[in-house]
Amino acid sequence: MPSLENSVTLISRSRVFPDQKSTLADLKLSVSDLPMLSCHYIQKGCLFTRPHLPPHALLSHLKHSLSLTLSHFPPLAGRLSTSQDGHVFLSCNDAGADFVFAVAESVRVRVVIGGTDVPDVVKSFFSYDGAVSYEGHNRPILVVQVTELNDGVFIGCSVNHAVTDGTSLWNFINTFAEVSRGVENVTRQPDFTRENVLISPAVLKVPHGGPKVTFNENEPLRERIFSFSREQILELKEMVNKKRSSTVGNGDINGFEVFGKQSNDKLNGKENGKLTEMLESLLGRNDAVSVEISSFQSLCALLWRAITRARKLPSSQTTTFRMAVNVRHRLSPKLDPEYFGNAIQSVPTFATAGEVLSPDLRRTADRLNQSVAAHQDGKIRSVVAEWEANPRCFPLGNFDGAMVTMGSSPRFPMYDNDFGWGKPVAVRSGRANKFDGKISAFPGRDEKGSVDLEVVLAPETMAGIESDGEFMRYVSKQ
Repeated sequence: MPSLENSVTLISRSRVFPDQKSTLADLKLSVSDLPMLSCHYIQKGCLFTRPHLPPHALLSHLKHSLSLTLSHFPPLAGRLSTSQDGHVFLSCNDAGADFVFAVAESVRVRVVIGGTDVPDVVKSFFSYDGAVSYEGHNRPILVVQVTELNDGVFIGCSVNHAVTDGTSLWNFINTFAEVSRGVENVTRQPDFTRENVLISPAVLKVPHGGPKVTFNENEPLRERIFSFSREQILELKEMVNKKRSSTVGNGDINGFEVFGKQSNDKLNGKENGKLTEMLESLLGRNDAVSVEISSFQSLCALLWRAITRARKLPSSQTTTFRMAVNVRHRLSPKLDPEYFGNAIQSVPTFATAGEVLSPDLRRTADRLNQSVAAHQDGKIRSVVAEWEANPRCFPLGNFDGAMVTMGSSPRFPMYDNDFGWGKPVAVRSGRANKFDGKISAFPGRDEKGSVDLEVVLAPETMAGIESDGEFMRYVSKQ
């Protein structure tokens, strides 16, 4: 298919200001925010069928909705600022966000979602290409680009990664959509408190001119969406958990479901502490309990194996699978679910290529499960302390040719973004922070447990997993 990347024409750029003046004080960047200063702006967006409004009316409506939404999220209309002692703050100064309108008359919805690879034109649906988050000192924290297609519209958001993680970004987009369709009392109010373990007196020293991304931005890559139905994922999960039983006393216990309950139930501090203590005790007693492997961990193990096999690594070479883990509910006391900012840590799992490719997929899944399950309050605090002893930006990339990095989450409410004319047809991301081995997980559009994996790989590795029978068995036919 010929490239359509040059078929997007920029029509206008304007500045949108909050409907109300901010009363928020400066927000100090946390030990989870600061490492992201060397990362690109996050680029995520939603594809829609054609709205009922003509373009001029749609743009006016979306600008007004954005203005109202920014009053709920003052940091997104602010700028970064560095104090004389080197601390980086977010100044909620109402400097505004950018709003861009572009047109791609020759691009149809089916072009965006059809085909094998994600078409290059999608990268042009986002602004601030190549922008590094440290640049938020001198450019807006947020830019919204609305691109009119032949038979649809794409709303793409580029937001400073030192200011938001995926949870905060999708909370903002959800609120933007709610305001657009006329909801007066928004569902989620962001929490801007900064009294928690992530706020540190440590100073991150940056080089003159600011930090740079740590991966090759120009390496040849392929990008493809692999879809997995709920039925296929459950089949995989059942296979991974086959013959795994867990008993404590006379009753069965499903450790993963308990962790899930701990994550979602609103327990008080004492109850949560007791539950965490019980789980950590159980996890240390391998003879007493075997925690069930989750659907997503099963899927990650399957992908890790396929990529490792396609890379043709020596069996003795160490491979790494990194997962971005939300720590809001894992800390004790827990952070507010709507805590605004980055509250994530990268959890690595290590294994040799030979171990990953062992006949039993359960062993690979077990490793992932144990790494994530162990990442509770104590481990989180130790990671914070380790960073405070050596403040640095996050090294993003595939440095030894044997790394996989999983970001985003199939639990994010991406398809809740109805701006007034229906839910999205698809979710896509831009060029930002992509390298060989970068994976992003999205919920499937049916919202019934299906998962889409946005997979970015070197061309020869992508060809390898496309011909991997074990992996492709579970991929939905397109």
